[in-house]
Amino acid sequence: MAAKPTLSLIFLARLTATLVTILVLTWAVYFTTSFVPHTLSQRDLIYSVLHPLLMVIGFILISGEAILVHRWLPGSRKSKKRVHLWLQGVALASGIFGIWTKFQGKDGVVANFYSLHSWMGLLCVSLFGAQWLTGFLSFWHRGEMRMTRIRVLPWHVFLGLYTYGLAVVTAETGLLEKLTFLQAKGVVLKRCSESMIVNGLGLGLAMLCGLVILTVVSPKQYQSIPTTKVVYSDSKCLTS
Repeated sequence: MAAKPTLSLIFLARLTATLVTILVLTWAVYFTTSFVPHTLSQRDLIYSVLHPLLMVIGFILISGEAILVHRWLPGSRKSKKRVHLWLQGVALASGIFGIWTKFQGKDGVVANFYSLHSWMGLLCVSLFGAQWLTGFLSFWHRGEMRMTRIRVLPWHVFLGLYTYGLAVVTAETGLLEKLTFLQAKGVVLKRCSESMIVNGLGLGLAMLCGLVILTVVSPKQYQSIPTTKVVYSDSKCLTS
């Protein structure tokens, strides 16, 4: 049976993910004027709004749930790996499409490839894609030897957590860049509801990242101390 502390962490992670979803949806739906000026087309507005939705909900939240699959999903290891791979594939597709939306502006690719946030985003999705492909080849290809999979597993876990953390950091830089730009232009005040939503979204992502990683590195099971039976004989004491 799964350990209660681990289940509590999973519950907190999902609760935080729900809060993050509500905040990013609220930001995208009720504050659309902050994404693009009124002079731009409806098409540009849709692409601008889709970017945070795809990168936060599709990329970060779904990949986080994929990481947690091995801790809550019942069944065989094969079924868990199948669900894990499928969810990571959905997250990868969301990340690729999310970056693609930023390259649909009127100024093209160059205009959206100037900041640390954009560079980190491309690096993160590239690493994620390589990680997904490596995981598929290492854990699903029938020709792979068992010892090879065992040697690759620690690196797979490390790179998976590193890429997930990098995705959250990239999102934080994007939120900071966007809010700073809006405040510098006078579009958003420093103390207003939108600023609170964006700051809350950043804090929620930071908390979610910590909970997901803590759940992964925590022991899978807390087994009770086994009962030791002591058997006495004439010459020695035996334990079983």
